[in-house]
Amino acid sequence: MSNQINKGYVLTEWNPEDSSFWNNYGRKIANKNLWLSIPALLLAFAVWQVWSVVVAELPRAGFKFSSTQLFWLTALPGLSGATLRIFYSFMVPIFGGRRWTALTTASLLIPALGIGFAVQDVNTPYWVMALLALLCGFGGGNFSSSMSNISFFYPKAEKGKASGLNAGLGNLGVSVVQFVVPLVIATNAFGWLGGHPLTVTEANGHTSELWLQNGAFVFVPFIALSAICCWFGMNDIADAKASFSDQAIIFKRKDNWLMCILYMGTFGSFIGFSAAFPLLMRLTFPDVNVVNYVFLGPLISALARAGFGGVSDKIGGGRVTFWAFILMMLALGAALYFVANPGSAVAFPGFFAAFMVLFFATGVGNASTFQMIPVIMSRVIDKTMPNATEEQKRHQSDRESAAITGFTAAIAAYAFFLIPVSFALSKDATGGPQAALWGFMIFYVICLAITWFCYIRNGAILHVEGRRTQK
Repeated sequence: MSNQINKGYVLTEWNPEDSSFWNNYGRKIANKNLWLSIPALLLAFAVWQVWSVVVAELPRAGFKFSSTQLFWLTALPGLSGATLRIFYSFMVPIFGGRRWTALTTASLLIPALGIGFAVQDVNTPYWVMALLALLCGFGGGNFSSSMSNISFFYPKAEKGKASGLNAGLGNLGVSVVQFVVPLVIATNAFGWLGGHPLTVTEANGHTSELWLQNGAFVFVPFIALSAICCWFGMNDIADAKASFSDQAIIFKRKDNWLMCILYMGTFGSFIGFSAAFPLLMRLTFPDVNVVNYVFLGPLISALARAGFGGVSDKIGGGRVTFWAFILMMLALGAALYFVANPGSAVAFPGFFAAFMVLFFATGVGNASTFQMIPVIMSRVIDKTMPNATEEQKRHQSDRESAAITGFTAAIAAYAFFLIPVSFALSKDATGGPQAALWGFMIFYVICLAITWFCYIRNGAILHVEGRRTQK
């Protein structure tokens, strides 16, 4: 069997639920694919989020764009990334995980190189900038296919841990952007290869040089290396092959739509607050230099996601999700208190701490919601295919779980756009972010109710799972 498994890039036999197979052959191959997937996903998130940092520097560098135009440059990657995720969700079973991961990672070179050249000239037309912002959506789309691909490699008992590591460490791309880009644009990191700097005149009359292009160029060599490693190091799973029509059954599954709501509450909050938090801090506390702090929230969330996938495997994803939403609500309540008292000496540290707890809770919920999906679908398939063999049930459950994982990630990614817009509308209507924060609170209450009623209450589909793992 080992010769068949390791022959070429295609795994012709793959059964991770077989403990002998998994311990002797499967685990090593699955982990190799996971650790090649993680840096590719990190770079995808970095490219997806790069405009959130670069846009803030465009006015200083001399670009004559209005505040509305700048807002759209920040928001467009969210729209295109979320839309691409819908299509990417179904691509791995059609094209194969190795080929699709390598090609989509290589596609990140297009916006990275394009931005690097475009920002060197203050006369670059706005439509070019908007097109490049849309192309950054390639990075957002990659998440759905990456998570779908990794889900095929692991047994049900370890899917939560694997998806948590892939997504959590991949999510670090947001923090990498917010930490690295401000550093590299201030230095001539690439010498003559990086092009000429733009001259910036500060408010005090002093001038400085800014290499905005470095904020995109810094990722180019890593993208190229990652794409090559994925092409030559990853595997395709023959049993994972499926057409779109085979996967389209998920649109008839009630749980697909319920998990879209829950993942909008967890991952949607993470990606939306990551995009909006710098501006929210700047508007709420204008005297604080937010650049020094904004990367911490996404960092905390990503690490929490990486760590709590395994925890969810052990005690039940539904229960972890329930408590994650409670923690999110408490943190949001604290944020509302501090934003209502901006003159207080503890307003900024209290508001910042509340959001760090909120980011932590989103990371926990990101991991636990994805752990829920394969467990839910395993039970759904048991009920809907009572006469099928165990192998047929496993294949169907894996196929639907992978498609739902990708699709829920696609829907949740629209929060990248919706949350910043909510803050903008709240600011225009009321002069502050409170209306938006109350809206998020109501949504979290809905998510909490769905988690309890549909999944963990007595008699619900995940109630026994949680009880069994506790004993």
